[in-house]
Amino acid sequence: MSVAAEETIQEALAAFDFGAPVVGAIRYGQGHINDTFCVHTQPEDRCCGRFILQRMSAAAFKRPDQLMENIIGVTDHLGRKIREAGGDRSREAMEVIRPKNGEAYFTDSKGGAWRLYPFVEDTICYQSAQTPELFAASGRAFGRFQRLLGDYPAHTLHETIPRFHDTEDRLRKLKEAVAADKLGRAAECRAEIDFVLAREADCSVALSAMREGRIPLRVTHNDTKLNNVLMDRETGEGMCIIDLDTVMPGLAINDFGDSIRFGANHSAEDETDLTKVNLDVTLFAAYTAAFLEGAQGSLTDAEIELMPWGAKLMTLECGIRFLTDYLVGDEYFHISRPGQNLDRCRTQFKLVADMEVHWQELCDIVGRYRKG
Repeated sequence: MSVAAEETIQEALAAFDFGAPVVGAIRYGQGHINDTFCVHTQPEDRCCGRFILQRMSAAAFKRPDQLMENIIGVTDHLGRKIREAGGDRSREAMEVIRPKNGEAYFTDSKGGAWRLYPFVEDTICYQSAQTPELFAASGRAFGRFQRLLGDYPAHTLHETIPRFHDTEDRLRKLKEAVAADKLGRAAECRAEIDFVLAREADCSVALSAMREGRIPLRVTHNDTKLNNVLMDRETGEGMCIIDLDTVMPGLAINDFGDSIRFGANHSAEDETDLTKVNLDVTLFAAYTAAFLEGAQGSLTDAEIELMPWGAKLMTLECGIRFLTDYLVGDEYFHISRPGQNLDRCRTQFKLVADMEVHWQELCDIVGRYRKG
């Protein structure tokens, strides 16, 4: 718990109406950006209630007003769609509980911005895909997320992190870091730098398709890791998409691709033995089938055709970011040992290379489930 959160959590607790006396608030989850607490209440007539209270990171998000405008707009839209379909809004979409003053969030005496959500009971948050079925369940959930938000006006959302998945801009920043070479690290990264430069044209594939009007701008999650889906404890199905801080205008193929980057392999992100880093085509197929099932025809033909590109580009972009950070001195991604960001970069590029080896197979998989 940061000192600032510790100093002002009582202010935050007093700012919200929990409907019952608060009996405790403890640090919760494995996130490293926001300060997250599970708040326990004790109603007189039923079991204890739980809520998720978060102090939003001022370092990561400079405009909490814009962040919460995005989240409230998207969660309200999801809630309406779920109710109309006869679903359980309380379990299938996040819901923002406004503070007593009616604002979108509470600002404490230190300037910290706090928000509150109900706790979605009887769900599990997994950190890795232990089975293909679990990975597929997350795919259905993220595909459904795309379908339910298909008619949301993406252009009305704020960019909470400007140019987040702008692969061309990531390439530009890498070139600048290489040219500056302020720590003299470029020489040892020559193979990795050349790997990117050989794929410079690839960095424009998705963005060119959008600029040319071949694929639409959509509401995207932009952090589609497995641990951002709450799974039903009994059925194992994805119930609720969480961590909406990066919901912005974007490309559906990027959301698909980031899931593949994160989940369709069995290695650690900083694995030093690259022989252990390989794309699992079986997991790619399981996720692809489930994602398209959840999307239920809401994606265009061009978007579906470019899904393998989403996987390749999100992996390449992530590797570029790790490499750039290594060259400038590990300023963005936290490291626990020297060279960790370079190792992270190498795992991503190994996955890209493996995707290229299996490229036709990936395209065939997408084509098969597109028809089915």
